[in-house]
Amino acid sequence: MSHSCRFCSTPLATVVADLGATPWSNSFLEPTDEAIAREQAFPLKVMVCSECLLVQTTETVPADEIFNADYHYLSSFSTSWLDHARCYAETMSERFSLDRGSQVVEVASNDGYLLQYFAEKDIPVLGVEPAANAAKIAESRNVPTHVAFFGRETASELVRREIRADLTAANNVLAHVPDIADFVSGFAILLKPEGVATFEFPHLLRLIEGIQFDTIYHEHYSYLSLVAVERIFAACGLKVFDVEELPTHGGSLRVYAQLTTGTRASTEGLAKVRADEASAGLTRMESYVAFGKRIAAVCEEFRAFLEKARSEGKTVAAYGAAAKGNTFLNVCGVTSTEIDFIVDRNDLKQRKLSPGSHIPIHAPAKLEAAKPDYVVILPWNLTDEIVAANAQIRSWGGRFVVAIPEVRLI
Repeated sequence: MSHSCRFCSTPLATVVADLGATPWSNSFLEPTDEAIAREQAFPLKVMVCSECLLVQTTETVPADEIFNADYHYLSSFSTSWLDHARCYAETMSERFSLDRGSQVVEVASNDGYLLQYFAEKDIPVLGVEPAANAAKIAESRNVPTHVAFFGRETASELVRREIRADLTAANNVLAHVPDIADFVSGFAILLKPEGVATFEFPHLLRLIEGIQFDTIYHEHYSYLSLVAVERIFAACGLKVFDVEELPTHGGSLRVYAQLTTGTRASTEGLAKVRADEASAGLTRMESYVAFGKRIAAVCEEFRAFLEKARSEGKTVAAYGAAAKGNTFLNVCGVTSTEIDFIVDRNDLKQRKLSPGSHIPIHAPAKLEAAKPDYVVILPWNLTDEIVAANAQIRSWGGRFVVAIPEVRLI
């Protein structure tokens, strides 16, 4: 079956990674035979466009089926992410002189985790969020929220309501939109003439370097490099003027963009990341092909660890029912016969089964009750936070394990 680029329609010819068929990464199951029988799996293959260099999934699972009124991901369950949001609000307010006369809009505002910090400064805010359950929580935090998917139509509707943005934030959403051109064009409509749009997304360069194949899942339609983002933005009325490299999500970029008519000068940060990507070969197709060949070795090493643990009579649990963890478990072919249970702080996931692998999910208190020998940290980007909050596992000789890019005992 042939595929075309979701941005520029060029036929796709180069496979980056083929991870087989997996369920949606956040489609947790009720623990019933009926729910398991109804579960669906979808091809999870990623290719790169030779023209615009956008790395993308080949299958488009309808966004409204994923980000619906019962979406399970809530940003406020991560304390490190709240710290990140608070710092962002402080930095942006100061850098761009935001005050009561300004307007901040966050797209994919989730449960108000970020805008609450601008609201505390009496800076007017508006969230745009398609998941009604998350929007309801945001409203309870004094974060007015417009329930909708963002794009040209929603941006135009907000402008008709006389809402124009001095600052827009879009954290970890650019990869989640099937029609990236419509999405980015919405910011060009919504921004004031000298407004600034910031976008944060996991950096494709770090994904390739760290063999972070577990960050590939159906909700992530795109895997973004700066070179691809600049080409897409230019076609949609925006230009990048600054880039910051962040440690979040295994290595992310925060890209600052303005309208193409904007007057802000480009920075050294932008020049550095352009140069880094060029030296890593992100404009050459062979760089992408090489990545796919490294995935099997990671899975083989992790399965060998699980088999050794079982042969020694050790018990293995996991921490964090994260989307990346579900991809990792499914690609490695791990089930409840190898990992007894997963714990997660999010009560929406508790008493459910993980998609595909069907491992039961419990509250973190289950660790104390079961005292497993090993606890695999699935959201490895939160390793420091999870280890610090669960030091008690040392009391029974338990060890934390991280599996990407290689198996490491903590």
